[in-house]
Amino acid sequence: MTFPPFEAGPADGTHDDGARRHGEYKVPGGKLVVVDFDVVDGHLAHVSVSGDFFLEPDEALLDINRALTGLPDSTDAADISAAVSAGLPEDAVLFGFSADAVAIAVRRALAKATGWADHHWNVIAPTVLPTHVNVALDEVLTEEVGAGRRNPTLRFWDWEEPSVVIGSFQSVRNEVHPEGVARHGISVVRRISGGGAMFMEAGNCITYSLYLPQTLVDGISFADSYAFLDAWVMAALEKLGISAFYLPLNDIATEHGKIGGAAQKRLANGGMLHHVTMSYDIDADKMVEVLRIGKEKLSDKGTTSAKKRVDPLRRQTGLAREDIVEAMMDVFTGRYGATPSVLTDTELAAARDRVAAKFGTAQWLHRVP
Repeated sequence: MTFPPFEAGPADGTHDDGARRHGEYKVPGGKLVVVDFDVVDGHLAHVSVSGDFFLEPDEALLDINRALTGLPDSTDAADISAAVSAGLPEDAVLFGFSADAVAIAVRRALAKATGWADHHWNVIAPTVLPTHVNVALDEVLTEEVGAGRRNPTLRFWDWEEPSVVIGSFQSVRNEVHPEGVARHGISVVRRISGGGAMFMEAGNCITYSLYLPQTLVDGISFADSYAFLDAWVMAALEKLGISAFYLPLNDIATEHGKIGGAAQKRLANGGMLHHVTMSYDIDADKMVEVLRIGKEKLSDKGTTSAKKRVDPLRRQTGLAREDIVEAMMDVFTGRYGATPSVLTDTELAAARDRVAAKFGTAQWLHRVP
């Protein structure tokens, strides 16, 4: 069969040269999807989809082009994906890509979505701060990135006091043992993102936060965004000899067990928080004295013991915590051209103000009884 010709543009990402629009999206673990089109009177025209994916039958590629042609350039990713799916024959087989992947490439071509390379990334090395301040910084820095006052940033936490950080929608009463908290001097803090409780002792966990514009995950489902945003972490762990993978929705695991968990929060100003805590050398006995981890929590984990759920990185790598963090920063910097950054005095002051007004208050901590 013969496909209609199109005017190709540069192959190094999304651009708009005033006429032809060009967008690319590499499916994590899959193939590259490329779209080229014009915008005529606010609608997609002369659409051509290409890539190194597999598609049966061949004619389905023309069906995809036709489904995209005529769509308003304001169409959101979900509606673009729906249009592609509706335009495909029932027997079409897409291998290595999806209708969602096509939608992301289109949105990138329209500059409605972005890729990693479209941003200047910063990295903040571990800085020892109170846990309340670390949690408050997550809100402050997410707002700063959303407002365009800070570059998208990867920040590694550090802290001294033993802590439990609970999810935004968790009940303090249901998540922690007050006797264990008192006995071990645990600081209990509520964060802005959902997800489960994290038991965090100084030196025994690796925690990082990624502050990004939501355009980076435009068209990517909530579920898929977790693995997408942590692809660099998987590469860093692989470099250290650890083959890690995601367990839906937000657990990071190896064949030996869970090593970490992720959580997210999206703000109205376009900023997004994605953060992860990994167990480096967890005190499992202390953890079960502090956290209430019931049978229902373990019911879909394939284990009956909370202690067996977590397999720390120290045991799996034999490396010092600092070496693992350094490897993570190196991989992130190498992949995305990130440059070093520090917390500003203004950001730290804003975080401390948030602690006084919100994160350090009983009202916030016990907002879910």
